[in-house]
Amino acid sequence: MQLIENTEFGGERPLFASHDLHLRNVTIHAGESAIKASSNIVAENCVFEGKYPFWHVDKFVVKNCKFTPGARAALWYSSNLEMTDTIVDAPKMFREMDGIKLSNVRIPDAQETLWHCSNVDIKDVLLHNADYLFMHSHDIKIKDYEQHGNYSFQYCQNVEIDNAIIYSKDAFWNTDNVTVRNSQLHGEYLGWHSHNLTLINCHISGTQPLCYTHNLKLVDCTFDADADLCFEDSVLDATICSELTSIKNPRSGFIVVPSVGEIIIDKNIKAPADCVITQTK
Repeated sequence: MQLIENTEFGGERPLFASHDLHLRNVTIHAGESAIKASSNIVAENCVFEGKYPFWHVDKFVVKNCKFTPGARAALWYSSNLEMTDTIVDAPKMFREMDGIKLSNVRIPDAQETLWHCSNVDIKDVLLHNADYLFMHSHDIKIKDYEQHGNYSFQYCQNVEIDNAIIYSKDAFWNTDNVTVRNSQLHGEYLGWHSHNLTLINCHISGTQPLCYTHNLKLVDCTFDADADLCFEDSVLDATICSELTSIKNPRSGFIVVPSVGEIIIDKNIKAPADCVITQTK
């Protein structure tokens, strides 16, 4: 592997179509496509300031690096990335990629990030400004994670999340086969139109959560007082460990809950309209 260190590059495609390359203490200044169409790349202690440095790259490692705001859309159409101890301060990262592993990564501007990606493994990652995160992605594992941003995980499939704090309006819409454990989920309209969503030992806040769901499962979850009008037109099996403010027109299944402030069943409930609500206090 060729080592390039303690230098800087700028302009268009300075390292285009490179292979078996180790960059150490290198700065990529403004320009485009610095390392495009390359493979087997290691970038260590590097700074990326220009656009599109890692497009169409296969098998690359990014360690202790920084992507500045000018490096927007830096990682697209690539595969087999391992990124550790890195700050990604630019939006629209990680698009149409297969094989992403992130550890101890901070993304202050995560807007429109991680779209159409597969085989994603994330641990100890913090994201802010994360609107429209994880659109149309699948086969995702997440642990020790915190996210601030709305409309996340829409249209995702095969997702496992453990020990997360997620602030997101409209999270998990139209998802299929998602499991969340030991986590906090804060935001309005959680999980609408989802299929096979399972929440285990989670705390939920925000109005009208978990409506229009199919095969929803809740195990030992708790709800804030602002989580009202829950479960409208949903098919669910739920064991809940806190009081609920209100339940509205659940379609089918069962709900076991200590107590409910208000149960709303009106003419708009949909068949079979046979959900069994059991209050244990």
